Amino acid sequence: MTARRNLLLGVELSGTGAHPASWRRPDSRAEELFTAGYWLDAITAADRHGLDIVFLPDSFALQPAGAAGRLEAVGVAARVAAATYRVGLIPQVPVTHTEPFHVSKAVASLDFATLGRAGWEVTVSRGQSALFGRKAEQDEVSLWAEADEAVEVVTRLWDSWEDDAEIRDADTGRFVDRDKLHYIDYAGAHFSVKGPSITPRPPQGQPIVVIRAADPHSTALAVRRADVIRVAAADLASAAQARAELRAAVAAAGRDPDLVSVLVDLDVHLAATEDNAVVDVAQLEVWTPTPDPVTLRHIGTADTLRELLGRINATGAGDGVVLRPLAVAAFAAALPKLAPRLRDRLGLPRPANRYAPTA
Repeated sequence: MTARRNLLLGVELSGTGAHPASWRRPDSRAEELFTAGYWLDAITAADRHGLDIVFLPDSFALQPAGAAGRLEAVGVAARVAAATYRVGLIPQVPVTHTEPFHVSKAVASLDFATLGRAGWEVTVSRGQSALFGRKAEQDEVSLWAEADEAVEVVTRLWDSWEDDAEIRDADTGRFVDRDKLHYIDYAGAHFSVKGPSITPRPPQGQPIVVIRAADPHSTALAVRRADVIRVAAADLASAAQARAELRAAVAAAGRDPDLVSVLVDLDVHLAATEDNAVVDVAQLEVWTPTPDPVTLRHIGTADTLRELLGRINATGAGDGVVLRPLAVAAFAAALPKLAPRLRDRLGLPRPANRYAPTA
């Protein structure tokens, strides 16, 4: 498997951090978690220092530990859209209790707000039906069959306006050419949607669809539908195998695997030294013990993380990574040292100094 020329670098910003005790750190800014400033600072830092994608998790459930509530991910992304310039913004939107018409409109609006930097991570909701009272709990087969239909409806609605449907003809008073708006006329087991959308076709045409391949049902949907597939793996060899299997499955589904990126999750905690990073994580575990990690994890410095990213790229373990900071504040402080160098982005080696003595 050949290495990707440019390793995509994403970060998932989950509250004060992926570790449930991260809010207890003195630098956590937990008291600001429901303010715009907290999210603006974190996401604009990722944008400023060259990361490619910010993932914003969402759910109808509280976190299992250290529960602090949640803000709605699309709303957070919309708030920071105008303050960012390069980074892609991909909120999770659960489909189980959310109408695809609303998802389509919300993500299309985000794509307009970011001038074409939006995406949607498809998720399902388990155990939350009592919050809505409209339908009974679903089994895994039903959840993912419904998600499949939701993606179909959303992407059809994005296409329900042709790119040049807005004519804005002041002389005739015609703003829209109605011949270029299309009913999608979708009828399935879970949704019946006539369309068209009320939002014009997004700048990207189709914003990026992301699906986490976590089990057979989600993996099957990812293979058929996703532009980006997220995976978790215990080590680099397992990640490379998962990527190879997914690429083969994408090809078998009649899609070009080179047009689908496989990103591997990487839990991280960075500090000035490796010893400091180990001590930090040990303190988090004293506050709230967690199970042994089942995903790739890196506890160290920005420099040691760079080395690991190079190995991931060289071994074909992923087309990119999604960094999951155990403590967001510590990660943000390390970002200037982690920022991708232009030569790295171009796949060029660092040239030797012509005047330095050689061995």
